[in-house]
Amino acid sequence: MLEHDRPITRAWVLHPDLKTDQHRRAAEPKLQEAVALAAALPDLEVIGSDVVRLPRLHPGMLFGKGKIEEIKTVLKQAEIELVLIDGPVSPVQQRNLEKAWGVKLLDRTGLILEIFSDRARTSEGVLQVEMAALSYQRTRLVRAWTHLERQRGGLGFVGGPGETQIEADRRAIDEQLGRLRRQLAKVVKTRVLHRASRAKVPFPIVALVGYTNAGKSTLFNRLTGADVFAKDMLFATLDPTMRKITLPTGDEVIMSDTVGFISDLPTELVAAFRATLEEVLEADLIVHVRDISHAQTEEQAADVTAILQSLGVAEGAPLIEVWNKVDLLDDADRDATLTLAARTEDVFAVSALTGEGMDALLAAVPEKLKDPRSEEVVSLRFADGRKRAWLFDAGVVTADVQTDDGHEMTVFWTALQKERFARL
Repeated sequence: MLEHDRPITRAWVLHPDLKTDQHRRAAEPKLQEAVALAAALPDLEVIGSDVVRLPRLHPGMLFGKGKIEEIKTVLKQAEIELVLIDGPVSPVQQRNLEKAWGVKLLDRTGLILEIFSDRARTSEGVLQVEMAALSYQRTRLVRAWTHLERQRGGLGFVGGPGETQIEADRRAIDEQLGRLRRQLAKVVKTRVLHRASRAKVPFPIVALVGYTNAGKSTLFNRLTGADVFAKDMLFATLDPTMRKITLPTGDEVIMSDTVGFISDLPTELVAAFRATLEEVLEADLIVHVRDISHAQTEEQAADVTAILQSLGVAEGAPLIEVWNKVDLLDDADRDATLTLAARTEDVFAVSALTGEGMDALLAAVPEKLKDPRSEEVVSLRFADGRKRAWLFDAGVVTADVQTDDGHEMTVFWTALQKERFARL
C-alpha cells in the first residue's frame, strides 16, 4: 500500500489539567506537545484538542459524569475514532471511557510507544521497543493498539488488519520478555566490546543529548557531515549514530547522537533503552542541546537533567550547553540570548541550521576534553567481581592477568572514570 493510501484515523487530544497537582506545568504548552506527538504518527489526523480542567481525579472514569457527556457530544459530532489522553490512564479508566465514548483510547505512554515502534529501524531499536511495549502491556493484559492498523509496517506486535484480539496472560508475556532480554544481552555485549575497542584507541566520545526536537540530529549532521534523518518532528530519530570527526585543532573525537528525551518519559522506555543511553554514561563530554526558542526551554532542560541523573550520570560530569535555534528568535530576544550565552561559562548560542556559532563551539570541545587518560594497574581480589565487571563495562581494560589472589588489571581511564570506580 502506498504512503498516501494508508487509512487515516481521526483523533482528538485531551490534556487533563489537575488543579491539585503541585508539579503541574502550563497546560497549553503541554497540550501543544501532545498534539505534536500525535502528529508524529503518519496515519493519525488530529481533528481537535482540548485542555480539561479537573478539580480532582475520578478513580473509575478519570473525568466527572458531566464532562464525559460533554466530551462525548464533541467526539460524536467530529466522528472521532481515537482519543489520546496526555497523561496516565489506568486500565479500568481506559475501559470505562472507551465504553462511554464508543472510541479507542491511548494514554501518553501508549502513544509514545506507538511512535517508537513506528520509528525503530535497527535490530536493537526493535528489540528495545518491543520490550517496552510488552512491559506496558503486562499491566493491562489486553492489546490496546489494534485500532491502529499497522499498514505502515513496523514490528507487528501492535496489530494489523483482520488480526484477532490476542489474549495475553502474564506468563506468556514474561516468557516473551525473557527471550527479548536474552537477545538484547547479545547486543549489549557487542556494544561493550565496541566501547572497549574505542577506549584502547582512544578517541574521546562526545555525546549529544537533549529534549526531543531540540535539533540534535541537525547539529550532528552539521558537525560530522553525516546524513542522519532530521525533521521538525518529535522523535524524528531513535537509533543512536556515531561518527569520528576531526576538530579544527586536529584532535579526533567520536560524536554520538542519542534518542531525544521528553517529560514523563515512560519508565518502560527508560529501562528498555538503557543499553543505548549508557553511551552517555561513557561519554568524555556531554553536549546538552536545547531549543532556546521554545517557550518552555527551562522546563525541558530540567527534564533532561533529571533523566541524566536517573541514568547515573555523575554530577559535575564534563558538560557543554548548546542553545540551539537562535535563528528562530526575534532580534531583541536573539541579542539578549547571545549576550547571556557569551557571559555564561560552557554555554554556546548557535543555529545548527545556518551554522551560526559553530566555530566557537568546535573550539570549546577540545578544551573540555583536556581531562587526560592515564594508564594504571588495579589489583582486585576474586571477590571483587562487581568491580571487575564495571571496568569491562566501562571499556577501559587493556590487560587482565589472573594472579594467585585475584586479577591484575591494566586500565586506561579518565579521572572521572577513576572517581566513579572508587565509589563502587
